[in-house]
Amino acid sequence: MKIAYAGAALALAALACGASHAQQAAYPSKQVRMILPFAPGGPSDIIGRLLSQNLTQQLGQTVIADNRAGAGGNLGLELAAKAPPDGYTIVLASPTIAISPSLYRKLGYDAQKELAPISRVAEVPNIMIVHNSVPAKNLHEFIQLARRNPGKLNFGSSGQGSTTHLASEILKTIAKLDMMHVPYKGSGLAITGLVSGQIDMMIMSVPAALGMVQANKVRPLAVLSPKRAASVPNVPTTQEAGVRDFEVSVWFGILAPANTPPAIISRLNTELHKALAAPDLRERFAAAGVEPMTSTPEHLGSFIKSETVRYAKVIRDAGITPE
Repeated sequence: MKIAYAGAALALAALACGASHAQQAAYPSKQVRMILPFAPGGPSDIIGRLLSQNLTQQLGQTVIADNRAGAGGNLGLELAAKAPPDGYTIVLASPTIAISPSLYRKLGYDAQKELAPISRVAEVPNIMIVHNSVPAKNLHEFIQLARRNPGKLNFGSSGQGSTTHLASEILKTIAKLDMMHVPYKGSGLAITGLVSGQIDMMIMSVPAALGMVQANKVRPLAVLSPKRAASVPNVPTTQEAGVRDFEVSVWFGILAPANTPPAIISRLNTELHKALAAPDLRERFAAAGVEPMTSTPEHLGSFIKSETVRYAKVIRDAGITPE
């Protein structure tokens, strides 16, 4: 009798396992939601919507781009972290996921424990620009100018703890500069402040700065990326300008709730790689100043951890108090 029961148990286990594999093989069987943690119109929105369109064609199910702005991007990340781990909710993450643990005393989610990396998908290079009245033609001259005038130059940002703020703090640490931070309520106001001469310098994304650079309203000094940006090919990289370890970009990656089945993570990784290799998507990315990227889930996980450590040090060195 015991042997019969054991045989039945094994048979049921095999059936359950087979059913599980069948479910995963049939994935997706319904709509997939891609949470975009910021409001429509920005890089996150552009990247997410372009990806969702290609994934919809590839998967045969609608991948809907769902903007869930709030709490500096953390609302959308929390919603994803708390969603069922079934592959039907994914989230487009940015540096917010690495900055927030040091910027806020309490978060409603733990990115390291509650979110599973799938793949890096894109990167937007940053550029350092100055008001035309600043007598520095390149990054080296700017550093020398700031050293000769401690505390007299200032830089703007889209807000305390933003990537536009922290990138400048990295420069201050690397070059040992004394400059004043002028935070604005959003990048639009900060850009206006730079063009009008209220601030001397700002670091922002190349696409956002491109119009002002082309109109000669500001002077570009360097791009903060390993290679030159296609849209501003005459602007050198920070490495070319002689400043090491000053590469700061706005990067994006796709994650899912923790405990999402490995087979689904693998499937999504494969589909993302396929989408990012498509000529139409790459062309539309290029038009928006976005560079496509791919990675393994493991690489994205390691990258987020290293960025979290990096920004924790920047925030600590700058004396930024967690909210």
